[in-house]
Amino acid sequence: MTYCVGLRLDAGLVLLSDTRTNAGLDNIAVYRKMYLFEEPGERVIAILSAGNLSVTQTTIARLQEAIDDPDASEHTSIMKAETMLDVAEIVGSMLAEVRQGIDEKFAASGDDQGASASVLLAGQRRGGDMRLFLIYREGNFIEATEDTPFLQIGEHKYGKPILDRVVYRETSLLDAKKAVLLSMDSTLRSNLSVGMPLDLCVIERDTCRVSEYRRIEARDAQFRAMSEAWSNALREAFQKIEL
Repeated sequence: MTYCVGLRLDAGLVLLSDTRTNAGLDNIAVYRKMYLFEEPGERVIAILSAGNLSVTQTTIARLQEAIDDPDASEHTSIMKAETMLDVAEIVGSMLAEVRQGIDEKFAASGDDQGASASVLLAGQRRGGDMRLFLIYREGNFIEATEDTPFLQIGEHKYGKPILDRVVYRETSLLDAKKAVLLSMDSTLRSNLSVGMPLDLCVIERDTCRVSEYRRIEARDAQFRAMSEAWSNALREAFQKIEL
């Protein structure tokens, strides 16, 4: 399983994903789940994936093939699409097409459960608005709004409470990074199917480029100190509450 979260704020986009993929307790591996596509100053697109690895990897590979195609057009390439909504349509259609093909192979082998996958899509093109979408396995999607400025996929329930309490559209990028990291920390502590290293990406508004990208390893001193400080703060707050 996995946990990915995206924030769309007045100041920019903040995105975080884990990298753990497991098919049972004795089959755990690390796979990147954050993919960045960038033409600095013109457009930047981030895709975060959760679910069946064969679906998500094939979807990303086909999207890259469409980008590299000499005959690519605004209808086939996410790097030529006129709007982020058009990008969401391309990604959604590709995800649904790949998932359907894999479902047919499952059915042929007697497995009618099918494959599940979803993605977060975020980015901005020059002259357009920053946008953040959650795209479902069927290819349909929802979008982050001013009232709901964050979206999650994967094992999201453990990391949602802190986001509900501290994230607003006016939240600074610094506080947003802190919020998503603490959201991930809560998930790491409660679910063994989510694991490090982590990928963190920040895209400042109207820059149309990746402003910050960071791979956070399990031994990262800053993340460990933040996790411990959060645990101490929670324990202190708990002790101060009276019944």
